[in-house]
Amino acid sequence: MPGANDGIISTASLIVGAAAAAAKQNDVLIAGVEEERGPNMKLTLPASATALVPASVLLQRLHDEAPTDHFSLGWLMSRMNKRSFGLIMLLLAVVAIAPGVSIVAGLLLMIPAFQMVAGKNLPVFPRRVAVRPMPTRHLAALVQRAVPVLRYLEKLIHPRWPTPPDATKRVVGAVVVLLNVTLLFTPIPLSNVVPALVIALISLAYLEEDGLLLSIALLTSIIVLAVELVAIWETVLGAKWIIFGLW
Repeated sequence: MPGANDGIISTASLIVGAAAAAAKQNDVLIAGVEEERGPNMKLTLPASATALVPASVLLQRLHDEAPTDHFSLGWLMSRMNKRSFGLIMLLLAVVAIAPGVSIVAGLLLMIPAFQMVAGKNLPVFPRRVAVRPMPTRHLAALVQRAVPVLRYLEKLIHPRWPTPPDATKRVVGAVVVLLNVTLLFTPIPLSNVVPALVIALISLAYLEEDGLLLSIALLTSIIVLAVELVAIWETVLGAKWIIFGLW
């Protein structure tokens, strides 16, 4: 039957084309069309084809494929595709742990966090920020330190406890915004470290689609926010007491 054969051939061509395009984006995407499929014909895919690529593998690919001299946030986002929110936040959170650059990293974190709350599919940075060249050696140093740690953590972290994608994205974005506020505005030395670590934990759980770890990380964030608020309140009261004491 020429018509049926043509339909099967076109369907197979579509599947192969979609898989080839996805491979270029370093993500595993499954495309299938069920039209013109006979009642006894089934499309079976190997289990490995649907496996989530670990964050350590994604970072190692970034390291291996990075331009020789300089890279940009725009280049990073083009390489990460649909998982760019989690990976961008993870990288920025690790950078925000360092006191000297925590403010810059925290401000940059606000951009994807607000976009997650708004339900955007991919993070979008202002053009001047997205195309700004940065030394590749800084990315290489960051990845070389992060990958061994991630490989160790990934022995325990894996996809489980599925959560609604859209709702999860918005909740994660909102919590990251609140943690960023404490990271940027808490007037206590080294107060950036704990919020940045929690943001990194949330980002890793979101990136690895680990619902159990994400639940633990969100609970931890509530505790951290409560402690930070108490610390800020005590600092304000102490400053008020000093000011009125001088008068």
